[in-house]
Amino acid sequence: MAEKKAYPLRMNAEVLDALQRWADDELRSVNAQIEYLLRDALRKAGRLKAPGDDEPPAAG
Repeated sequence: MAEKKAYPLRMNAEVLDALQRWADDELRSVNAQIEYLLRDALRKAGRLKAPGDDEPPAAG
């Protein structure tokens, strides 16, 4: 697993409240929700490999 680094983040209180509700709905912490959303956006933009992209196809 990749090393995790701390990064301070400032955001509007209204956005943080909405993010907290969303994280609660998905049983995640706000930090985990932010990381999940960023990873998803990066994959969709082609800027981050999807998990397993560098694994060879399974033998069948």
